[in-house]
Amino acid sequence: MNKMKAFLLACFAVAATGASAQTTTITGELVDSLTRETEPFATVRVYKNGKSDKPVAMFVTDENGKFSQTVSGQGKYYVSFTSLGRKEIVRRFEVGSASSTLNMGTLLVQDDPKQLEGVEVVAQKPLVKMETDKMTYDVLSDVDSKSNTVLDMLRKVPMVTVDGQDNITVNGQGSFKVYVDGKPNVMFSANPSQIFKAMPASAVKSIEVVTNPGAKYDAEGVGGVLNIVMNKMNSAQAQNMNGYNGNVSATMVNYGIRSSAFLSGQQGKLTYSANGMYSYMESDKVEMMMDRIASDGSTMSTYQKGKTTIPFTMGNVSLGYELDSMSNIGASLGFTSFTMKSTGHPTNSFFGGIYGSGFSYGNEMMMKNLNTSFNGSVDYQRFLNKARTSNITLSYLFTTTPGTTENNRIYDPLPPGITLPLHDLYSEADTRGTEHTFQADYTTPLAKNHTLNAGVKFIGRRNSSDSRYYDIINGLQMYNAANSVDYKNKQSILASYIEYALTAGKFGAKFGTRYEHTWENVEFILGPGSNFKKNYGNVVPSASFTYNIAQSANIGINYGMRISRPGITYLNPYVDRSNATILSYGNPDLAVEKSHNVSLVFNYFTPKFMINMTLGENFANNQIEQYSFMDNGILNTTYGNIVRSRWTNFSTFMNYAITPKTRLMFNGGFDYGDIRSNQLGARNYGWQFEGFIGLQQTLPWDIKWSIFTGGSTKKYNLQGYGDSFNMFTTTFAKSFFKERLDVSVMYFTPLTGKMKLNQVSEGADFTQRTRTIIPVQQIGLTVTWNFGNTKKQFQKHESKISNDFQEKKNDNQIGGMGVGVGM
Repeated sequence: MNKMKAFLLACFAVAATGASAQTTTITGELVDSLTRETEPFATVRVYKNGKSDKPVAMFVTDENGKFSQTVSGQGKYYVSFTSLGRKEIVRRFEVGSASSTLNMGTLLVQDDPKQLEGVEVVAQKPLVKMETDKMTYDVLSDVDSKSNTVLDMLRKVPMVTVDGQDNITVNGQGSFKVYVDGKPNVMFSANPSQIFKAMPASAVKSIEVVTNPGAKYDAEGVGGVLNIVMNKMNSAQAQNMNGYNGNVSATMVNYGIRSSAFLSGQQGKLTYSANGMYSYMESDKVEMMMDRIASDGSTMSTYQKGKTTIPFTMGNVSLGYELDSMSNIGASLGFTSFTMKSTGHPTNSFFGGIYGSGFSYGNEMMMKNLNTSFNGSVDYQRFLNKARTSNITLSYLFTTTPGTTENNRIYDPLPPGITLPLHDLYSEADTRGTEHTFQADYTTPLAKNHTLNAGVKFIGRRNSSDSRYYDIINGLQMYNAANSVDYKNKQSILASYIEYALTAGKFGAKFGTRYEHTWENVEFILGPGSNFKKNYGNVVPSASFTYNIAQSANIGINYGMRISRPGITYLNPYVDRSNATILSYGNPDLAVEKSHNVSLVFNYFTPKFMINMTLGENFANNQIEQYSFMDNGILNTTYGNIVRSRWTNFSTFMNYAITPKTRLMFNGGFDYGDIRSNQLGARNYGWQFEGFIGLQQTLPWDIKWSIFTGGSTKKYNLQGYGDSFNMFTTTFAKSFFKERLDVSVMYFTPLTGKMKLNQVSEGADFTQRTRTIIPVQQIGLTVTWNFGNTKKQFQKHESKISNDFQEKKNDNQIGGMGVGVGM
C-alpha cells in the first residue's frame, strides 16, 4: 500500500511539473479600426480566470503594434489590451496540454469617447517607427510641421543629412531616389532641394527612408529611397464610413509666401483626394566671392551679388474605388512646376602670372531654369484568398518632364589693350524625359510565416536635349550651329525579381535577386558625337536578417547592391559657355555605377525611450564623379567613372519622453571616407560629423513649443570639401476652436548670424576657393483652418509601382540660396 501511495504521488508530481512547464506563445497585432495604423506601446495584461488582481504576464506592443509573449501553465485565461483614450479589448483563450502558438490575428482598437471626455490627453505618440531596413518619421505628430517646410523636417529624419547649401544625402550618399506616395517622381529626384524647401510640411503625413531596398525595389539609387507620404487617403484601406476632411494654410515670412490646401474623403466605395500648394521666394542679398589660382601663379577673382526668385506650384488628384470585397482600382494625376531665375552683374578680375598687373570686366547676367512634371498612374489589385495574404497587382505609370534653361550674358567693354575673346551670348536648352512603365507583382504565402514575392516590369524611356547657342552681334541673336547640340537618348529596360521572406520565432529573413536588362540607343542629330547602341544586364542581390533580442529590442544585418545609370545631364556633350571662365559638359561614354552597402542595425524602444544605431559600409569602384581641370587658362568641368570610394558611417537617433509633456530628440552621426582616383592621381579622405538636438514642450494653455539646433562639419569630395553648417530654430504653436484653427510662429537663424559657406576645390593645376554669404534669418507666421465632418484620417491612393529607374542625376543639387527654411 505504501509503495502504491508513493507511486501515485510521483505521478501527480510529474503531472504537476508538466503542467507548470507548459508554455504557450500568444501573438497578434493592434491596429486602428479606421485608419489601419498600428497601435504601438499599448499595455497588454494576461490573467488567469478568476484571478484579476494580479496578471501572470504584462508587456507592451512593439513599435509596429505587434506582440509575442510566452505564457506558462494550463487552463483558461483572458488577455486585456489598454491604451490611453482607447476602448479596452478583452480576449479569452484556453491552454491545453501541448505546447502551442496562439495567433490572435489583427485586433481593431477604437477611441473611447467617455475616457476622452473632459480629460487632457498628453501621452506622446512616437515620432519614429524603426525597422532594420526602413525608418518612418511621423511628420504630422511633430509640432514644427505646422510652420516648417519638408526640407526643414528632413534635418530631423534619421539617416538623412541636409547641409548649409541645402544638399541632401540619404544613408551618406547624394545619389538617391524620391517617391511621392509610393510612386517615383522624376522631378523630385532631379531637384529634391528646391522642391522640398517650397513644400509645406503640413501637407505631408510621414517621410520614409528605405536604406536597404529589397529585390522588389528597382536597383537605382545608391543611398536608397526617400518616400514622401502625402496627407491623404488610400482606397485599399477604405472603411464603410462616409465623410470628408481637409484644410487650407497660409504662411508669411520675410522672404516670401507659401499656401496650400487639401481635401480627402469617402462616399460609399469611392475615395478621393486633392492637394495643391504654391510658394514664392525672393532674395537679393546673397553674395558670392571666388578666387582661382592656376599653377603659373595667375589668379582670377569673382564677386557677385544677385537677385533670385523661385515660384513653385504643385497639385495632385487621386481616386480609388472598391470593385468588390476582393479587388480595387485606383488612379492619380499630378503636376509640379518650379522656376529659378537669377540676375546680377558679376565682376571678374585677373592678375599675376600671364595677366601681369591685371584687368577687370563685368557682365549683365540672367539665368532662368524652368522645370515641369506631369504624371499619372492606374493600379488594379486583386486578392486571391479570403485572408488577403495572396494578391496580384497590375500597374501603369506615365511621366513626362519638359524643362527649359536660358542663359543671357552681355559683357562690359574690356579695358584698352585687352584682347580677351569675349562674346555676348544667349543660349537655350529644351529638355524632355518621357517614361511609360508597366508592372505586374505577385505575392503569396508559401506556408505559415513564409512569403514569396515575384514580379516583372518594363520601362520605355525617351530623353531629348536640344541646346541652341546664339552669338549676340549688334543686339541681334545669331544662331551658332557649331556650338549647339541636339541629342536623343532612348532606353528600354526589362526587369524581373523574386524575393523570399520568412519568420521563425525571433528570427526573420528576407533575401532576393533582381535582374535588369537595358537597351540603349543614342542619336546625335546635331553636334559632336557618334550615334551608338548598346545593351547590358545587371544582377542585383539583396538580403536582410533580423533577430528580436527581446520584445522591445532587435538587431539586423543588411546587404544590398545598388546601381546608378547616368542621366542625360551627365551624358550630354553640349558645352555650356555661359561663363567665359568655365566650360561645362557631359560625357556620353559613362558606364553604369555599381555600389555595395552593408549595415548593422540595432533598435531599442519603450513607451518613453527609443534609440536606433546603424553602422554601415558603402563602397564603389567605378563611381561617377564631377571633376575639373585647367585647359588654356579655362576651367573645364565634366564627369567620369573615375572614383574608388570607401565610406564607413555611424548614425543614431534617440527620442526620450521625459514627461508626458516633454520630449527630447537627438539625430546625428559620423563618417569616415576614403575617395581616390587613379586617372587624376587624386585622393581625399577625412572624418565628417553632424549632430542635431531638439526639445518639444507643452506649455500652459496647451501651447506647443519646440527648439531645434545643431550643425555639421565640412563634407569631403574627390577634389576638395564643403564648409561646416550650424543653425537654431524655435516654434510656438496653438490650436483654437476645438482644433479647427492652428496658428504657429517660427524663427530661424544660423548661430553665426549669417550663413557663411566656404568651398575648396583643388586639381593638379589649380586651387579654387568660394565663399558664399547668405542672410537667412527668418521669422514666419502660419495660419491653418481645418474643416470636415469626420476626424477620420484618410490616406491617399498609392501607386503599386515602386519604380526606381530614374537615372543618376547631378549630385550637386541646385541649392538656390541655401537653407530654405520657412519657405
